[in-house]
Formats: sequence, C-alpha cells, structure tokens
Amino acid sequence: MILLDTNILIEILKGDQTTVEKVQNFTVATAISSISVMELYYGALNKSELLKLEKFVSLFEILHLDEEISTQAVKLVRAYAKSHRLDIPDSIIASTALVHRCPLFTYNLKDFRYIPDLVLI
Repeated sequence: MILLDTNILIEILKGDQTTVEKVQNFTVATAISSISVMELYYGALNKSELLKLEKFVSLFEILHLDEEISTQAVKLVRAYAKSHRLDIPDSIIASTALVHRCPLFTYNLKDFRYIPDLVLI
C-alpha cells in the first residue's frame, strides 16, 4: 500500500495529469489518512464543493487514527516540531505511514525527509 499525502490529492483534484498518471501506475493499493480528508473538507469553499470532495475521497481506502498512530505522532511532534517545524497534520500523516509500514507519496519531501524509517516517494 502507498499513502497519498494531501498535496497529492490536491494535485489530482486540480487535474494534474502527471500526478494522476503516477498514482494510476502504482502497482499496489493507495490509501489516504483521515487527516487528509479533514484537510480537504476544511478547505472546501461551499457545500457543493464539499459534496464533490466526499465523492472523491470515497474512491480511496481511508486509514483512520488509532492509539498507535496518535502515540507515534506525539513522539514525532516532540522530536521535530521545534527543530524542523513539523506540524500536527504532517506528524499524523507520517505516523500513519510508519504504523502501516507503507511509503508516503508526497511532493513536500522537505517536510518529511528527516523522519527515520519513513519511506518517501
């Protein structure tokens, strides 16, 4: 499985063909974090856009927060919030990938590259 970062989802929604093709060419399943769903819904401009986003996210397996992901995220925030400016949503997305032992596909490599054991695409 490959976890898609929120920025990848945004590029797909914008119709970026390069991103769409990369995701379509993965030979394993893709999933998204529930925090990415929250970020997309939060950014919706109106109810019509929210309905479109609901249909879009239903195309993916959603990996929800649990105690293990939350515990891992707390550790990442403690270790990297001050030194690398790791924010809470990114810590949860990274923790989701770590706990599920799957690579993270992101265009924001600088936001995650310092996290040990996190495989980035």
